[in-house]
Amino acid sequence: MNDTDNLDKAALLSRSFIFDALDDQEKQELAKFAFVKRYKAGETIYTMGTPGQSMAAIAEGSVRVSVLTPTAREITLNELRKGDVFGEIAVLDGRERSATVKALTNCTLVILERRELLGVLQRNPAFAIQLIELLCQRVRRSDERMLEIAFLELPVRLARLLLRLTEVPPASPQKPLAKLSQSQSELAAMIGNTRENVNRCLGKWQKAELVSLKDGWLIIEDRAALEALADSD
Repeated sequence: MNDTDNLDKAALLSRSFIFDALDDQEKQELAKFAFVKRYKAGETIYTMGTPGQSMAAIAEGSVRVSVLTPTAREITLNELRKGDVFGEIAVLDGRERSATVKALTNCTLVILERRELLGVLQRNPAFAIQLIELLCQRVRRSDERMLEIAFLELPVRLARLLLRLTEVPPASPQKPLAKLSQSQSELAAMIGNTRENVNRCLGKWQKAELVSLKDGWLIIEDRAALEALADSD
């Protein structure tokens, strides 16, 4: 039997802040109705526009949340990791998925069905508030990204993205990463642009010694210069 077959689902729920409002007994009750599902890297977990009757908590791995524009360009809204949850919008309103979610790595997910979650929400207003707070955070972040795409020039958007990525947990603003593994195509999807444009911009930055590109890594050489560029809107 695989180790994840014995996964403590209640303990996993405890890692996600939206479940902090539940006591141990409520977490155990919710975990009874949850089930574990695994996806390989590159597999689609949820597809935008399809019916949604569940949400998921990430036990292992990471996923990417994206949408397609009317011109069929993919824009990355978020990358989520162990302890994060997704799929909450369709769970709350019972309608179709608002975004597509794909596995970035091999993933183990704990799936929570809508009918059980709604029962917990009705009994526990504090849990409902936690879920609303999560939604608000994500709406704000999506709004910020759309505003950046609409009004900021590519170099500013790209500088902001690189700085954000260097601070993703387990890194932090106090201890940011010095290099990133995302491909130029992935970076382009995150800022709603093309790989070619991102490549040209990074080429200019490499000549100016802001970054360097080596062995598949994007290395931050001059963080202060990127920060100044990010604030130049």
